[in-house]
Amino acid sequence: MKEVVIIPAHNERETIAEVIGKIPRADDNATVDVVVLDDASDDGTGEVAEAQGAKVLRSRKRLGLGRQFQKGLDEALRLGAGVVVNIDADMQYDPRQIPELIEPIIRGEADIVLGSRFAGSIEHMRPTKRLGNRLLTFLVNRLSGTSLSDAQTGFRAFSREAAARINVLSSYTYTQEVIIQASYKGLKIVEVPITFRTRRGKSRLISSLSEYAFEAVLTVLLTYLNYRPLRVFSLLGLALGLLGLAIGSRPMIQYVVTGHVSPYLPSALLSALLILLGFMMLVVAVLAEMTRSNRKFIEDLLFREKYRLDD
Repeated sequence: MKEVVIIPAHNERETIAEVIGKIPRADDNATVDVVVLDDASDDGTGEVAEAQGAKVLRSRKRLGLGRQFQKGLDEALRLGAGVVVNIDADMQYDPRQIPELIEPIIRGEADIVLGSRFAGSIEHMRPTKRLGNRLLTFLVNRLSGTSLSDAQTGFRAFSREAAARINVLSSYTYTQEVIIQASYKGLKIVEVPITFRTRRGKSRLISSLSEYAFEAVLTVLLTYLNYRPLRVFSLLGLALGLLGLAIGSRPMIQYVVTGHVSPYLPSALLSALLILLGFMMLVVAVLAEMTRSNRKFIEDLLFREKYRLDD
C-alpha cells in the first residue's frame, strides 16, 4: 500500500527538513511519498524540501490552508495513495507517530483518524487557545453528531475512499469542515493520542487567533447549512411564523371585538411581515434541499472520478 504524506507549508525553512527527515519510511509491503504544499514561501522552504527528496507543489500566491489541503488530497490520489497523512511543517506534531496514526485505517477500523492532542500530551498551549479549541470542538460535535476530543488537530490520516469523498470549500481552514462532511457522508472517524510540542516562533499559516476563531465558526455553520438546509430553513421559517402569530394575536382579538385594528396597526403590520418571511423561509428550505440533492449527485460523480485518478 502506498502512503502519501502531505505537508502544507509557508516559510517553514527552519523545520521542514526535520519534519521530512523524521517521517518513517515504509517496509517491504509499502512505499512512502512526501508532498510539500508550498504556499508562496519566500524563504526557500520549497528548495529545502526538494533537497530532502520531497515533491514540492508551489503556489505563486497564498491560497490558504483549506485550498492547499484539498490540493494535497488530489495530488495524493493521483500518486495512487492508499493512505494519506496530513501533518504540519512546524514540528509541533511528531512524524514518528505516523505509524500509530494510520494503524486503524490499515486494520480497516476507520476511514479517518485524528491525532488528538487532548487525549495525548501537550507541551504548551495558551489558555485562550486551549479554551477556543474546546469550544470549537464542542460546536463541531453538536452539529456533526460526533464525540471527538480535538476537532482542530492538523495531524490526520485518510483512507483512499475518505480522501476521494472529501471536497473542501473553505480557503482559510479545513479541519472542522472535514469532520462535518465525513460525518454526513457516513465515514468512520476515530482518534488516537499524540504528542503536541511547543512551536518554534509564531504560526505562519494562522497569524491571528481571533481571525481564525471567526473563520472557523463561519466555516462550521456554512458547512452544516450545506448538509442540513431543510432543517435549518424550516426551523427558521417556523420560528418567524410563530413569532408573527404571537405578535398578531392582540390585533386579531381587537379586530374580532371591534371590527378594526387601528390601535395595534404597527403590530399587525409586523405580524404580517414575519408570517410572510416565515413562509418564504419554508420555500427556501425546499429549494435548498433540492440543491443539496443535486450536490450529492455531483459529489458522487466526483468521488468515482477521483477514486481512480491513478489508473
